[in-house]
Amino acid sequence: MFEIRVITDPADTNRVTDALSAAFDTGPARQYPTRDGKRTRLYVTADHRPEPGPWPTPEEAYVLAPSIIREIGWTAQTAADKPLGETLSREFWLRKAALLDRIALSEEEDGVNDDAVEAATEAARQLIAYDRDGEGDYHGTPYWPEHPATTANPRGYVRQEYATLT
Repeated sequence: MFEIRVITDPADTNRVTDALSAAFDTGPARQYPTRDGKRTRLYVTADHRPEPGPWPTPEEAYVLAPSIIREIGWTAQTAADKPLGETLSREFWLRKAALLDRIALSEEEDGVNDDAVEAATEAARQLIAYDRDGEGDYHGTPYWPEHPATTANPRGYVRQEYATLT
């Protein structure tokens, strides 16, 4: 366990504490004005986050998933039924990313090398951005959207989040 001291502009206090809590397992931030009263001193007790476990395997994540054909139909229908000006739900982005991941896995297994992997990775990044922007109700166990492992393995993040649906 260690303590972090940061001197920051008062307007940046929330951004700094959010970044610290994303990087470390932190306690509440203690705030004090600097001597000149123009900035804020933050004191945060922190510890390294425990190493998370492995990503769910595709078999674990998709064990109860509907067929790929059914998911294609659901995804297309949901996108077509979206009222103009409304944003699509997290469920849509998650199911779309999982569908494309499953297609890419199938093609990888068959030795086919086309755009499926790229499409699955891009869909996973869209889900991560949705969750990172605070739109989604992600589970983040063991990886949250800002975790470096999520950036390195976006399709693993999709599997983690999809596994919580079933």
